[in-house]
Amino acid sequence: MAAHLVLLPAFPAMAAPSSAAAVSPQRDGAEMRIGTALLRVTALTDQIVRIRIARDGRFPEDASWAVPAAMRKASVAVHPTEDGFTTAQIRVRLADGRLTVEDLSGKVISQDTIDPLTLHGTGFTLRKQLPISEHIFALGDKTGADLDRRGQTYVDWNTDVAFSSTRDPIYKSIPFFIAAGGPGGSYGLLLDNTFRAAFDFGHVDADSTIISAPDGPIDYYLIAGPSTAEVVRRYTDLTGRAPLPPLWALGYQQSRYSYMSADEVRQIAARLRAEKVPTDAMWLDIDYQDRNRPFTVNTKTFPDLAGLTGELKRDGINLIAITDLHIARAANQGYAPYDSGMAGKHFVRNPDGSTFVGPVWPGPAVFPDFTDKGARDWWGTLYKGFTADGIAGFWNDMNEPAVFETPTKTMPLDTVHHIASDDFAPRDATHAEIHNVFGMQNTRATYDGLRKLRPDERAFVMTRATYAGGQRYAVTWTGDNSSTWDHLRLSVHQLINLGLSGFSWAGADVGGFTGGPSADLLTRWFEIGAFTPIFRDHSAQGAPRAEPWVDGPDHLAIRRRFVEERYRLMPYFYALADLNARSGDPLMRPTFYDYPGLLTARGCDQSMAFTVGRSLLVAPPPKMESPQSYDVCLPAGGWFDLWSGKRVTGHPSPDQRDGDALLLTETPRLDSLPVYVRAGTILPRQPLVQSLAETPKGPLELHIYPGDNCSGNLYLDDGHSLGFTRGAFLRQTIRCTRDSRGLHILFDKREGSFKPWWQRVAIIVHDWHGSAKVTQAGKSVDATPDATAETLGFEIADPARVSEVTVVAS
Repeated sequence: MAAHLVLLPAFPAMAAPSSAAAVSPQRDGAEMRIGTALLRVTALTDQIVRIRIARDGRFPEDASWAVPAAMRKASVAVHPTEDGFTTAQIRVRLADGRLTVEDLSGKVISQDTIDPLTLHGTGFTLRKQLPISEHIFALGDKTGADLDRRGQTYVDWNTDVAFSSTRDPIYKSIPFFIAAGGPGGSYGLLLDNTFRAAFDFGHVDADSTIISAPDGPIDYYLIAGPSTAEVVRRYTDLTGRAPLPPLWALGYQQSRYSYMSADEVRQIAARLRAEKVPTDAMWLDIDYQDRNRPFTVNTKTFPDLAGLTGELKRDGINLIAITDLHIARAANQGYAPYDSGMAGKHFVRNPDGSTFVGPVWPGPAVFPDFTDKGARDWWGTLYKGFTADGIAGFWNDMNEPAVFETPTKTMPLDTVHHIASDDFAPRDATHAEIHNVFGMQNTRATYDGLRKLRPDERAFVMTRATYAGGQRYAVTWTGDNSSTWDHLRLSVHQLINLGLSGFSWAGADVGGFTGGPSADLLTRWFEIGAFTPIFRDHSAQGAPRAEPWVDGPDHLAIRRRFVEERYRLMPYFYALADLNARSGDPLMRPTFYDYPGLLTARGCDQSMAFTVGRSLLVAPPPKMESPQSYDVCLPAGGWFDLWSGKRVTGHPSPDQRDGDALLLTETPRLDSLPVYVRAGTILPRQPLVQSLAETPKGPLELHIYPGDNCSGNLYLDDGHSLGFTRGAFLRQTIRCTRDSRGLHILFDKREGSFKPWWQRVAIIVHDWHGSAKVTQAGKSVDATPDATAETLGFEIADPARVSEVTVVAS
C-alpha cells in the first residue's frame, strides 16, 4: 500500500546512562534516568506494564480517554532485580537506556533498539526491535495489502474519505498493535497519545518498529501474551469490553442512503417479509430529517415516526436512526438543538472565543464540545423524543469530525475544545489534541444519554470514527467502502483487525456502499456477511439498489439461505456474544487466534479464512473472482463440513511447520461457501424464525461432532434488558466424552434464573454409523440412525439440572 511516512528532523538520541546503577526500584516497578528524562515502568498486572517518560523529570497529568482510572491506578508488587524487576509472568530489564521485556525463561518479548528514544521539539520517536519472525496486526480497520501490517507505515488521524486498500489514514485511530510470532510469543502495545501518531513496522528500517507523535505524552502500555488471545483479553482488561448488545443487533439489517419516505420503509419491510428474508432492523439515513438537521423529522415524508416505529416493531423489525453530530446553525428558527446548545455554551470555539462554524449536510453547522461532560449530558437529552417514539438504536456518522469545503476535511487544528471530564484537569485544548477522540466522545455522549433515558435497556450505538476504548460505547462499521471484489476481500481483513483491537462488534456495508455490486459480488458478500458480527446491507444514494431480491429469484434464494443459516446458528452467536462481554474474545477471529500453528503455515493461502468463535472456520476463495480451486488449511484434530454434517478428509500438509494440519481442496461455487466445524464441538441451533423477537417453535438442537475436548455453551436472556446483570440469564456448558462404554453427554449445572424458550432438546450425533442404545438416568431414549447423513438423532426433555446421556453402539 502507499506509505504515509512522518518525516522528523534528525535529532540525536538522548544520552543513555552508563550502567544499570541508574535503575531505581519501586514497589510496583522501576525507574531509570535517560539524560534529563525519567523513564518509569509500572506493573499494572503480572502481564501489563505501563511505560511513561517524563522529558524533564516531571510527568504530565495522569489522565486518559482510553484507559479508565481504575486500571491506570492498578498495580502489583514486583520482585526487584539488579536491572529491573520481575512479576509472576515477565521480567523487565532496564539497561543502557533500553527497555527489554522477557518471559521468565529469558525469551525476549519486546526490546528497544540501541537508540530507543529521540525528542524533537514537542515530538518524540520510539524505536523497538522488529524480529524477522514477527507479524503485526490490529490498529483497527486500517487498510493494506493483507491482514499483516508489517512493511507499512500508518498514521492515526480520523479522516472522512472514500477509502481504498492503499489509502491511509481513514476513519479511526486505535493506536494499538499486536506483534505475533516473535521469540517470546505475542505482545501488544497501546500508545495512549491522541495526537497524529505514526507507526512504521519495518518500512523505513526492516528491523525496527518506529512510533512517533508530534506532541503529547510519552505514555504506552506493553501487554505480554504469550498467545494473541491472551493479549486481546488483557487489552480489553485495560481499555474496557464491549457491552452485551441487544439480541436483535445480531440479526440481518437492511439499510440504504436513503429510504426516502415512511411508505418506502413499509414497502421494503413488507417485501422482506414476503420474500421470507429474516430481518431484525432497518436503518434511516439523513433524508428522514427536515433539511438534514439532526434530531428533526421531515413530517411530509415521515408524518408519523412513532406510528411507523410501532408498526415495524409489531412485525419484529427495529428502526435505527442516524443522528450526525453537526448541529445546523439555525438561530431564531425554533431549532431546539441549536438554541439550547448555544444557551448552554456547549459548542466548539474558535481561538478568539466565537463559536466555530463549518459546512456539513445541513449547511453551516456547529459542533458539540464532547470533551466537556456538561456538553455530553446535554447531547444525551436530545434523544428523548426519538426514544419516546420507539427508535431502537442510533447511528453517529460524520464524527471524525467531517467538515466540507476544507482541504483537511475537518476543522482547523487551533479550534478550541474544553476538557472537563473524568480525572482530567479542567482546561482548554486544541483540535490537534482532541481530533482523534472526538468521535469516541460523541458516541459516549449518545450511549450515556440512552442509558439515562432507558435505564434498563441495552443501548445500541453505531459509530464511524473512534479511538482506543471506544468499544465501551458503540459498535462500528468500516465506512464508505466500494462495490468491488477487492473491498470484499479488504472487509474481511478490516473486521478481523477490528476484533483484535477490542471492537468485536463491527461490520462492513454488504455489497459495498458506492458503485453498485454485480449480482455475483452481492451474493458472495451476503454469504460471507452472514458470518460477520454486524450483518448490514447498505448502499449509497444514486447507486443501484442492493436489497436481497434485486438480481432475481436464483440469487435471492442463495442470499436468503445464508441469512437463514445465521438465524439457525443464533444460539451459537449469542453464546459468543456473552463470552465476548466477559472475556474480550472477538466473535470473528484470525485462524491463528485459537490455532497458533496457522500463523506460519505455508501449505495454503489463508488470506480470506477466519473463524467464528473457536468452532467454525470459514474459508472463502482467496481469489474470489476466479474459478480456480484452492487449498484450505484445517488445524489438527479433525473437522466436519457444516452443510453436510460429515467428517472431511484431505491430505497432510507438506510443510512440517504446519504440524498435523490438513489440506482440503475446494473449487469455488457461487451457491456455496466452505464452512467447517471443529471436531469436539457441540453446536447449538434453533428452528428458523423471521425475527429474533419471535419465539422459535420446536426443540433446541445440539449437534455433536465427536472429538477431543468436546464441549459447547448455551447462553440466553430476554435479549433487550439489563436483567442479565441481576442474574436473569441462562448459561450452561455441555460436554461429551468417549470411553469403552460409549459416548457420554454431560449437562453441567446451569447458572442464572432465566427460563428458556425450549422445552425439548434434539441431539444429533455426527459421524455415527449404525444403531445405538441411548439412556438418560437409567431410562431408555428412542434414537434414530440416519445412514445417509451418518448421524444418530434423539430427543430429550430440557436438561435444566445436571444430567448425563449415554450413547452405546448396538
